[in-house]
Amino acid sequence: MESFVHSLVKAVPVLSGVPMWTLTLTAMILSAAVLLVFALTFGGVGSYVLRKVAGDIQARIGPNRVGPNGILQFLADGVKLVLKEDIIPAKADRFLFALAPYFVFVGSFAAFVVLPFGVGLIASDLNIGVYYVMAVTSLVVVGVLLAGWASNNKWALLGGMRAAAQIVSYEIPVGMALMPAVLIAGSLSLQDIVRSQGGLLGVFGWNLFHNPFTFFSFFLYFTAAQAETNQTPFDLPEAESELVSGYNVEYSGIRFGFFFLAEFGDMFVVAALATACFLGGWHIPFLHAEALPAFWGNLLSLGAFLAKAFALVLVMMWIRWTLPRLRVDQLMRMAWKYLVPLTFVNLLGVSLWLLIFKGKGIPQMIASLFG
Repeated sequence: MESFVHSLVKAVPVLSGVPMWTLTLTAMILSAAVLLVFALTFGGVGSYVLRKVAGDIQARIGPNRVGPNGILQFLADGVKLVLKEDIIPAKADRFLFALAPYFVFVGSFAAFVVLPFGVGLIASDLNIGVYYVMAVTSLVVVGVLLAGWASNNKWALLGGMRAAAQIVSYEIPVGMALMPAVLIAGSLSLQDIVRSQGGLLGVFGWNLFHNPFTFFSFFLYFTAAQAETNQTPFDLPEAESELVSGYNVEYSGIRFGFFFLAEFGDMFVVAALATACFLGGWHIPFLHAEALPAFWGNLLSLGAFLAKAFALVLVMMWIRWTLPRLRVDQLMRMAWKYLVPLTFVNLLGVSLWLLIFKGKGIPQMIASLFG
C-alpha cells in the first residue's frame, strides 16, 4: 500500500503536500470499498451463473424472467433478502445469533485483501500472504459454530459442529498442498509466488508444470479446498435432506444473505489461490505484462487473473451439480486417511526435487538442454 501511495504522489505532484498518513488511510478505505463492491457483485452474479449451470446440467432453463434471459434475477433476490423480516427465535441467544453472520462474512471478505489481481492490483502485499489467508478464513469456523449454537435448534447445532470439524480437518491438507508453491518461490507473499512463475516458458512456467509433485499438489489442493468451503459433494453442514439447511436454518433476511455472500466469496478465494499458486496468477502466456505501460499491464493482467479464477469457479459449480453428497464418515475418512498423508508425502517429494535439481523444474531443464 505504501509503495502505491508513493507512486501516486510521484504521478500527481499536487498530493506531495498532503500528509502521508492521510493518503495511506484514504487508499486503504478506497481499496476496501472496491473489494467489497467486487465481492458483492461476484456473489450476486455468481448465484445467477450457478443456477444457469444447474439448469443446463439438469436439462432445465433456469432463471429467465427478471431482465433479459434472467440476468437481473440476482438483484431481485438481493432486494427480497433486504426487505424480508429479520426473525430471531424466542429462545435463541440474541447477541451471538446476530453476530455470527458477520464473523462468517468478514472471514471470507478479509481474504480478498492479499489476492494479487494484477501486476500492481493488490490491496496489501503481505510477506505472509498465504498464512494470512488461512488465518482470516478460520473466522468462518467461529461464525458457523456461533450460528449453530446460538440458534437453539438441534439441526443448526449439528450443522455447526459438522462445519467446524470439517473446516478444521481440511485446513491441514489445504495448507500442506499450498506449501510446494511457497518452497519454489521462497516466499509466503502471493505476489512473489505469482512473479516466480513468469518468464519465456509461457504456460510451462506455471507451478502446475514445474514437476510431477506440484501437478499433483494442484488437484490435492482443489479437492481439499472444495471440502473446506462446504461445496458439494462435501456440503454436509448444509445438507437439506438431513439437517433442514443446517447451521443457517433459523436465519432469514439480510443475515441469511451474509451466509450466502460468504459462500460465494469463499469459492472465489479458493479459485484465486489456485490461480496464484499453480496457474501463473496474472501472467499472460508469452506476454510480459510487467513490461507494458502501467495501465495496459494492470488491465491485461487483471483480465488474465479473473479469467483463470472464473474458469475454476465454473469447474466447482460443475462438480457441485454432478457428484452426490458423501456421508459424514466418508468425509472425515477422506481428510485424515487420504488427503493428509498424501499432502505430507507430496511435500516431501517437492522438497527432495528442489534439493536434488537445485530448484529447477522440468520445463527449465528441457529449455537448458536445447538452449
